[in-house]
Amino acid sequence: MLRYIYGHNEVVTQFVASLIPSCRERGLPKASVSFGIIDEDGALIAGMVYHNYDPDAGVIEMSGAALPGVQWLTRDTIRRMYQFPFLELNCQMVIMRVRADDERLLRQLAALNYAFITLPRLFGRNADAVLCMLTREAWEENKFNRRLRHHIVADPISEAA
Repeated sequence: MLRYIYGHNEVVTQFVASLIPSCRERGLPKASVSFGIIDEDGALIAGMVYHNYDPDAGVIEMSGAALPGVQWLTRDTIRRMYQFPFLELNCQMVIMRVRADDERLLRQLAALNYAFITLPRLFGRNADAVLCMLTREAWEENKFNRRLRHHIVADPISEAA
């Protein structure tokens, strides 16, 4: 059974950055908030970090990572991932920057109704990026929300479950 931890921004942000090749050396920007996902043994196995928050524009960037081979992406995790920016912060859009060759993640984001813009060389001379954007309306209309109704009531992210 997974558990979620809050209030450990520095630890979770460093953990997530260590698992993202383009962030290993320089880290991620200071997080607005983050949450970690721990397994039944209490080990940190995944995390989500929210950063570059622009309250005037209603936009926040999200970065996440998990240890290879662990099961962490549950319905509850997805609910927590998106209720915070859309329902608690009232953001109108979430942004993720993804390597263009990360086809698995891009397929997952497409299933959640993200829109994509390719940015040549954003991750280096030979590494294109995809700017992945999810508006609140696209999130509300994705197939998971239509079925599970995660967009109706928010559970505060600051509470540990």
